[in-house]
Amino acid sequence: MLLSVNVFVSLDGVMQGPGNPDEDRSGGFDRGGWLVPYASARTNEIVASWFREAGAFLFGRTSYGLLGGYWPHVTAPDDPIAAKLNTLPKYVVSRTLTDDEAGWNPTTVLRGDFLEEVRRLKELPGGELQVHGSWKLVQALREAGLVDLYRLLQYPVVVGTGKRLFPEGSAPLALNADVVSMTLAPAAADGLSTGAYIVDGGRSTPVSG
Repeated sequence: MLLSVNVFVSLDGVMQGPGNPDEDRSGGFDRGGWLVPYASARTNEIVASWFREAGAFLFGRTSYGLLGGYWPHVTAPDDPIAAKLNTLPKYVVSRTLTDDEAGWNPTTVLRGDFLEEVRRLKELPGGELQVHGSWKLVQALREAGLVDLYRLLQYPVVVGTGKRLFPEGSAPLALNADVVSMTLAPAAADGLSTGAYIVDGGRSTPVSG
């Protein structure tokens, strides 16, 4: 399986807490939910296209808990993200999580040398082994040379602080991609608009403000 990292990033490269103010407050981060005001049918389709390539998922412990606490409640039969997340094999890296605590079936907890386990998983046939969120895990996978593909959805917002996909001090890395051209103008409102995703009637719904 090809290993892909799929993340939402701000203009300044922040990937922390994009979908909810309480998603990840580690390090005193208080700017969560920054992508929600930009949710649209277009961004939804881009993300759905990522998930159509998935054959299995690989998570760090924190992202697994966050996603596992949300997506099982999304029961709309036509939601392509929930359909994949709730049915495909999931692997979570954790030394403390028990099988009973994992709960979001089918899930396998990777407790030993997880990099060797990932190498083994990559040798299996099928769709992509996808990583979503999981900042600390992404850093380890990149440093081990295990990432085959990055998919980024970049939002026109400067978060200013937080965990960055490529933090300061990262090893130099050249990537095959087109050069991106953007023309940006400051929004009328000052500051950072945020919001949250909630489950409403079995559907994942963005709520701004």
